[in-house]
Amino acid sequence: MDIGYRTSLLTVFSVPRNEDLKEMLESNKESLKLEAMKRIVGLIAKGKNSSELFPAVVKNVASKNIEDPNQFIRASALRVLSSIRVPIIVPIMMLAIKEAAADLSPYVRKTSAHAIQKLYSLDPDQKEQLIEVIEKLLKDKSTLVAGSVVMAFEEVCPDRIDLIHKNYRKLCNLLVDVEEWGQVVIISMLTRYARTQFTSPWTEGATFDENNEKTFYDSDSEEKKEQTEAKPYIMDPDHRLLLRNTKPLLQSRNTAVVMSVAQLYWHLAPKHEVNIVTKSLVRLLRSHREVQFIVLQNIATMSIQRKGMFEPFMKSFYVRSTDATHIKTLKLEILTNLANEANISTILREFQTYVKSQDKAFAAATIQAIGRCATNISEVTDTCLNGLVLLLSNRDETVVAESVVVIKKLLQTQPTQHSEIIKHMAKLFDNITVPMARASILWLMGEYCERVPKIAPDVLRKMAKTFTAEEDIVKLQIVNLAAKLYLTNSKQTKLLTQYILNLGKYDQNYDIRDRTRFIRQLIVPNEKSGALNKYARRILLAPKPAPVLESAFKDRDRFQLGTLSHSINSKATGYQELSDWPAVAPDQSVRNVEVIEPVRNPSSSHTPYHKSDSESEEESSEESEKTSTDSGKSSSGSENSSSESESEQKKKKKTKKAPQKKSKPTAVTTPSFGPVKTYELLHHMTGKGLSAKYHFPRQPCLYEPSMVAVQVILTNSSDHSLEEIHIGERSPAGLNIHCFNTIERLEPEASVTVSMGIDFSDSTQAANFQLCTKENQFSVSIQPAVGELLMPSTMTEQDFTKEQGKLLGMNETSATITMATANTSSQAISKQVLSVANVGVVSSSQNNFHRFAGRTVSSGALVLVSLELKESSSALLTINTEKSVMASMLLRDLKQALTQA
Repeated sequence: MDIGYRTSLLTVFSVPRNEDLKEMLESNKESLKLEAMKRIVGLIAKGKNSSELFPAVVKNVASKNIEDPNQFIRASALRVLSSIRVPIIVPIMMLAIKEAAADLSPYVRKTSAHAIQKLYSLDPDQKEQLIEVIEKLLKDKSTLVAGSVVMAFEEVCPDRIDLIHKNYRKLCNLLVDVEEWGQVVIISMLTRYARTQFTSPWTEGATFDENNEKTFYDSDSEEKKEQTEAKPYIMDPDHRLLLRNTKPLLQSRNTAVVMSVAQLYWHLAPKHEVNIVTKSLVRLLRSHREVQFIVLQNIATMSIQRKGMFEPFMKSFYVRSTDATHIKTLKLEILTNLANEANISTILREFQTYVKSQDKAFAAATIQAIGRCATNISEVTDTCLNGLVLLLSNRDETVVAESVVVIKKLLQTQPTQHSEIIKHMAKLFDNITVPMARASILWLMGEYCERVPKIAPDVLRKMAKTFTAEEDIVKLQIVNLAAKLYLTNSKQTKLLTQYILNLGKYDQNYDIRDRTRFIRQLIVPNEKSGALNKYARRILLAPKPAPVLESAFKDRDRFQLGTLSHSINSKATGYQELSDWPAVAPDQSVRNVEVIEPVRNPSSSHTPYHKSDSESEEESSEESEKTSTDSGKSSSGSENSSSESESEQKKKKKTKKAPQKKSKPTAVTTPSFGPVKTYELLHHMTGKGLSAKYHFPRQPCLYEPSMVAVQVILTNSSDHSLEEIHIGERSPAGLNIHCFNTIERLEPEASVTVSMGIDFSDSTQAANFQLCTKENQFSVSIQPAVGELLMPSTMTEQDFTKEQGKLLGMNETSATITMATANTSSQAISKQVLSVANVGVVSSSQNNFHRFAGRTVSSGALVLVSLELKESSSALLTINTEKSVMASMLLRDLKQALTQA
C-alpha cells in the first residue's frame, strides 16, 4: 500500500464521514470492515447520529452469521434480522428467508417460517413472494417445520386452500409427531379445510358403524353394499383419515391440543362419534382455573345441543367450595343445560345447597337456574315455585330479591293458578328493600290486579306514603300500578292515583315526570286527551307474552369452539368463520398429487395404510356376513365347548347378539297378590306370525338388583316353525338389558314365557330393542308405568314419619283430591294404590291416615305415599321423594285411580 493512500485513509479515520464508512463496510477486506465497525461504535458512544449506517452494519453482521456452519447460529441470525422493524432492510430479509427455506437443517427452515410472518407484518406488499416460500415449505416432510409453516400460511394466505390439497394427507399423518403448539395450529387449519372439501356427516337418516372406524373405506361386503344403497352418504376416506389421526391426541398432556381435537370432532365428526371427546374434556377440569374457565365455556355450548354427551359425568360439574365465582357460575350453567326429567331431582337437591352459599352472586345465579329448570321441565314447575316462595323468608336480601324476580317471570307463564303466591309476596313487601324486587312485586300487583282486588289498592296506599323516598325504578312501577288500578277499580283508587300523579309531576327525574304526564293524558279523560283515552285499557292491560328464560350460551355456537371469539362472545380481530358444508363434495383427486410425486422414498405411509384398512375392512365384513347367516346355529351340546374360535368371540362381541348360552326357557310363576296388567309388545300381523305380550311380575330381578323384572309371552300364530328367537340391537346404546336365552325353535300355535331384566334408571323412558327371528327383525319397545319402577319397603309408622320429615320442600308433592265413594274404605284404598304402584303398606294407628313406602329399583331412592282422609270424601294425597319427576307422575296416576269408581 503506497504512502499517499495510507495518508488519505488516516485522514478519513480521523474525520470519519458516513459515505466513507459505508465504502469501508462494503469493502472486500475484512480488516477495513472491522475498523469501520470500531469507528461506528466510537461515534455512537460520543452521541453522534449514525442511523444511516444501520442497514450496512446489519448486512455485514447477518450475512456473516447466516453462512455460519453452526445451524443454531444461522437460525439465531435470521431471528435477529427478522426482528428488526426497519423497512429499508426488507430486501435483505427476503433474501435471507429464501436462503433459509432451502437450508439443510430443519431447525433453520422452521425459523424461516417464523420469519415469514414477521416480514409480512412489516411489509404486506411482499405477500406473493412469501406465498412462494410457504408453498415450498408446505412440502417439507419434517415434523419440526410443519407447525410453523402452517402458522405462516394462516397468517399470510389463509384463503389459499389450493396450497393445502397436495399436502393434506401428509399433514394428517405427521400430526401425531408434530410439537404441541404446531398440532394446535394444524388442527385448526384442517378443521376449516375439511368444512370446504367434504360433505356433511350429519345427513338426516345416514347410519354409521360405531364399532368400526374403517367403515368408510372400500369393501366388497354385500352388507356394506346394501347399506350404501339404502343410505347414500359415504364418508370421504380423507375425512375419516383426519378424524382417525387426531383421535390419539385426546390423550395429550397439553390442554390446548385436547381442546383443538374436541372442537374438530364437534364441527366435523358424525354426531354419534362426538361422544369420544367427553372424557378428555372432563379430565381437563382438574387443571388450573384458567383452563377450567375455557373448557367449561365450551362444554356449556356443547351441552345445549347434545345433553347426552355430558349427562353421565354430571357429578364432575358439581360446585366445590374452593371454586372461583366465575367457575361456579359456568358449572351451574352446565348443570341447568343437562337438566331433564330423569335427573332434575338430583340437580334441584344440589341447587338447594348452592342457594345457601355465602357467595351472593352465585346464590343469585342459582335462583335464576332454578327458574330456568322450572320453565323447561313442566313436571317440576310447581315444586320450584314452592321452593322459591320459601326463599322469600330468607334473611339475605340478595336471595329474596332474586327469588322475587324469578317468581315474577314464572308467574307470567301461568298467572291464573298462583294468586295465593301474589298475596304472599304482597305481605312480605314491607320487609323487602332491594329496588328491583320491590318493582317486580308492584308490576305483578298491577298486571294481575283483578285477581287480588282487595290487596292491590292497599299496596298502592302504602306506596303513596313512601313515593318520594323510593328509587326511580320503583317509582315508575308505582305510577303503572296506579294507572292500572284507576282503570279497573276507579271507585277505590281515583284519589290515590291523582295524588301519585301529582307527586310524579314534580319529581326530580325527568323519566318519571314524562311517564306521569303521559299516564295522566292517557287515563284521565279531558278535552285534550284525544283519541287514545278510549284505548287506555287495551294499552295498559294488554296480555303480555311470558319471558323466555334461555341459556347465555344459546347462540355462541355461531363461533368456532375453542376460539377467542367464542370465549368473549364477540367476533375478534382475525377470526375466520367456518364455512357451511358444501352440498356436493369438490373433486377429491386434487389431494392425490403427492402420491405420484417422484421422491426417493415413495409415499409408503399412504398406499399401504389404505390397503391395510381395506383388508381389515373385508375381514370384518366377512365376519359380519358370517354372523348374519350362521348366528345361533351352534347346538346346545357345544355351548360350553372351550374350542370356540377367537373370530367367533369377536363376532359375538361386535354384533351384540343375545348371550351365547342357549337352552330351553323356564316359565316364571305369576304373583298371587292380584291381577296383572298385560301389554302388547308385538302384534302377530306385524311380527309375521310371531306375537308377544309382556307384564311386570313385581318380583325382585334375579339378574341384577337394579333391574326391573319383565315377563314376555311369545306365541307362534303362523303355520310354520319359528327359529332362533332372540333379542337384537337395543336403544339407547347404553341401555342395560338382560336378554332371555335364544329360543331354538317355536312350533305353530305354541307359546312360551321368558324372563328379562331391564335397568330403566328410574325413568319411564321406553326401552327400545329388536325382537329377532332367524329371518326377520322387529322393532319393539317396553315402556314402564312409574309405579313399576318401585319395590316395596318395610318400615314402622315412626320410621315413616321420621323419613318424611327429611323429604320436605322441593322433595314434597301434594294435591287435594275428591275420593270416589267406593274407594273410601281402607281395603279399597290399599287395593287402588297397589294397583298403581309396587309399594308396601305401612301400618297406621290412625284410621284416617294411610301410608305406603317403597324404593326406586335402580337407585334405591325412598318414595313415601301418604293419604289423609278429610271431610266430604276429600283427601290430601302427598308424595315425598327426591325424584321430583317421578313424584309428579305417580301423583297423577294415584289421583286418577282414587277419584274414579
